[in-house]
Amino acid sequence: MKNVFATMAAVLFVSGALFAQTFTLKSNDLGGQMTLKEVFNGFGCTGQNLSPQLSWQNAPAGTKSFAVTMYDKDAPTGSGFWHWVVFDLPANASELKQGAGDPAKNLLPAGAIQSITDFGKAGYGGPCPPEGDKPHQYLITVYALKTDKLGLDANASPALVGFYLNASMLAKASVVAYYQR
Repeated sequence: MKNVFATMAAVLFVSGALFAQTFTLKSNDLGGQMTLKEVFNGFGCTGQNLSPQLSWQNAPAGTKSFAVTMYDKDAPTGSGFWHWVVFDLPANASELKQGAGDPAKNLLPAGAIQSITDFGKAGYGGPCPPEGDKPHQYLITVYALKTDKLGLDANASPALVGFYLNASMLAKASVVAYYQR
């Protein structure tokens, strides 16, 4: 009888693990390629500079806040390029609307902070790789965090925010989009 119960418990555990939901990030605006909607408007690029719509689901238990970043590892800087850094998004947030990266539009949840990017200012700065360069990979990541606030402000550098994100991270989920001009 003990073996029957042990077998049933193992089957239930395995089946539960098979159907467990994973932390997932999606975008209705991105289909693998950035478009002129997301592309920066400056430095020779003529896009609309709209941050893409993002939504996430199945955050892990204990999530107290979220953060979102966008990073170009292919930028010819030797250290990549940070295009967007937003943190202190409340635990009940599950979406950022298209254009939320524009501080003037005030589309982020109350208390959320957009810190400076490698463009030197806060808010979303879209792709603008060098003309004729290979396609650049833009990694957009949402972080589920175990703290409600990072304790940083809008002047925090992307590297400092990244340090705090990694120290507070419960899970992360990403989408990748490419752009070349």
